[in-house]
Amino acid sequence: MSASDSIAASDVVPTGYRDLPDAVLVADGTGQVIVLNPAGERILGRAAAEVLGRDFRDVLALTDHAGRNWWDCTTPYSGLATRTGQPENRLLLTPFGGGESREVLVTARYVRDRPVGPVIRLVVCLRRATARQIAERGNAELVSIVAHELRSPLTSVKGFTATLLTKWERFTDEQKRLMLETINSDADRVTRLITELLDISRMESGRLELRRQPVDIPQRARSAFARQIGAGYSPDRFVLDVLGELPEVWADPDKVDQILSNLVENAIRHGAGRVDVVVQPADGGGAGVEVVVSDQGSGIAPEVAPRLFTKFWRDGRRGGTGLGLYITRGLVEAHGGSIDVETAPGGGASFRVRLPSATPPFAR
Repeated sequence: MSASDSIAASDVVPTGYRDLPDAVLVADGTGQVIVLNPAGERILGRAAAEVLGRDFRDVLALTDHAGRNWWDCTTPYSGLATRTGQPENRLLLTPFGGGESREVLVTARYVRDRPVGPVIRLVVCLRRATARQIAERGNAELVSIVAHELRSPLTSVKGFTATLLTKWERFTDEQKRLMLETINSDADRVTRLITELLDISRMESGRLELRRQPVDIPQRARSAFARQIGAGYSPDRFVLDVLGELPEVWADPDKVDQILSNLVENAIRHGAGRVDVVVQPADGGGAGVEVVVSDQGSGIAPEVAPRLFTKFWRDGRRGGTGLGLYITRGLVEAHGGSIDVETAPGGGASFRVRLPSATPPFAR
């Protein structure tokens, strides 16, 4: 590629740059701006016509967090002739024409007419750091929550195990059984948390696999009740109603168990009184099955409802990771279904899950 191939300064942005979601600025061999795409106009707050022909260092006033001028440190047009560019850096951008600096992620590419020739084009890619910051804060919060949730059961497991090993003969069989049951319960809590983390990772990376087979939804609901009864809740708190003839549903039974268990446990933890589960054909008959899980608590405030299925949402009154409903929605949507929340007829919260029917050719 020769210098004559460089893009002439023009108000017309080449299609390849125009369609990019990230901001792109291109300078020629003399450092003059020859291209600024629409995303670049938005991030700089200036039209391309205002910056074309100007020195790239004036248009992109970039400094690192120590206050050093990034272009003075990187010297794109001098230095080693074998350099191909700069990896992504988190820098501060002062808008062209003045204004408050803001954090951006910057990557630079040096285009040469031969492997060790002079730079004939500087291509700079920018994106706002907001999304990255949100992701990093989310990761930090996840680590904090996981550490907190793991500490309690692991401390219990370690404490009771050490006690039994050193003082076995001092305890009665009933005391030993109680400590072993506590260890078993806390081990289940750790296993459940690890399962949640793996589900989040698979959902967010698109690697969640469903092993579909015919699923008896009412039987799965009874199993969810049985787990809560086994944990010490009264059988009188749980009511299952099956209305009408249900179509066959092909789904992942383990994931359906997880969906129903999360919703029933949520009704117990955040609701009050009886937990009602209604299983009925979805609208359209053969379209699938609808499962409604309701409690008799204080209900869901309208301003809270949109946040219920977001990651880390907690109401502040109870513990937990704030991941249960987020995972539940992900599992439901992975089946092609939907989940909504509304106020139950008798008060309390009512979660409505719709799982579509699927036939064996769609099983995987």
